[in-house]
Amino acid sequence: MLKGKKILLGVTGSIAAYKIAALASMLKKQDADVTVLMTKNAVNFINPITFETLTGNKCLVDTFDRNFEFQVEHVSLAKLADVFLVAPASADVIAKAAHGIADDMLTTTLLACTCPKIFAPAMNTRMYRNPIVQDNMKTLARYDMEVIAPAEGYLACGDVGEGKMPEPETLFEYLVKALTPKDMAGLKVLVTAGPTREKIDPVRYISNHSTGKMGYAVARAAMLRGAEVTLVSGKTDLQPPIGVRTVPVVSAADMAQAVRDIADAQDIIVKAAAVADYRPAQTADEKMKKGDGELSIALTRTEDILAWLGAHRRPGQFLCGFSMETEHMLENSRAKLEKKNIDMIVANNLRQAGAGFGTDTNVVTFLTRGETTELPLMGKDEVADRLFDYILAHRTV
Repeated sequence: MLKGKKILLGVTGSIAAYKIAALASMLKKQDADVTVLMTKNAVNFINPITFETLTGNKCLVDTFDRNFEFQVEHVSLAKLADVFLVAPASADVIAKAAHGIADDMLTTTLLACTCPKIFAPAMNTRMYRNPIVQDNMKTLARYDMEVIAPAEGYLACGDVGEGKMPEPETLFEYLVKALTPKDMAGLKVLVTAGPTREKIDPVRYISNHSTGKMGYAVARAAMLRGAEVTLVSGKTDLQPPIGVRTVPVVSAADMAQAVRDIADAQDIIVKAAAVADYRPAQTADEKMKKGDGELSIALTRTEDILAWLGAHRRPGQFLCGFSMETEHMLENSRAKLEKKNIDMIVANNLRQAGAGFGTDTNVVTFLTRGETTELPLMGKDEVADRLFDYILAHRTV
């Protein structure tokens, strides 16, 4: 996705500038063509040679730098740029960008660019909350420039609060988002992910081995392609994708209610969660003590969320479920497809190498009523992307 993309990184005078070295390295490893532009204040925090070594391109500071063809560098760069990220973005540069001031290499190039522009503010909490700074960021948004909300935490000045620049991994995600074609813009997508936990007593619960990786990859893929995504997630150790509305749940009943609340408004629903089929018929208020003999726990069925969706679907809504099997994968999955009244099943076999819980890869088969499409071993991000390629090709409105 990033191979050959021309990415401009604008670095301003902030202690957070050192983090951009890691970001530049990450982008270079993805074969992006990265050029760093620095303000004169920024060079007090990190040496331009660092960026030149990491990117293989000259780091630009002087407005009147020219390349070997004697073109004005800021104009030639602006013509080539696919995306421009200013990070860290100081209050000064945000103000200049908001009001069209171009008095150095960074701001002249920024003003000449027609590509997507992203700002990652980094400053003291009081500066960030200053109404003038807030108005300037609103002005940027009004001109279709994206402003990333800063993180909260311990700041270099010793204060604790908002104003901390997000980590390089988060900035990387915003760049990927900006560079991904938006063929799902205008669509609303609901994804369920992760395990559910069915309480036995205040200490114990029934669950499964799902980590949520596949469902989170699905939510991320839809977001990158421009969809409005809601992720209903059981408890996982994963960080929710940027730009995704996340609804945390615990039990199957919680997930069912969260899905029912918003299902009718969705264009595409992908049920990737590993929902418990049974829950304890009774839940103890206190911890159950072990005894000398055996213990049996009566179980009762949980609500079948996918079946409910199939019974209450609105016209034009596309429903996709997941089916993890250990035997007779195709037969069991196709029976599920028919019984639940849905459009598609993504089937995989837990016993197949590279598939299953907790892995970064998967081996899946797409099933519809008329087709069976087997995919080779691939990363879960790629599976998610192929999934939406398939859904868009088979969706009818």
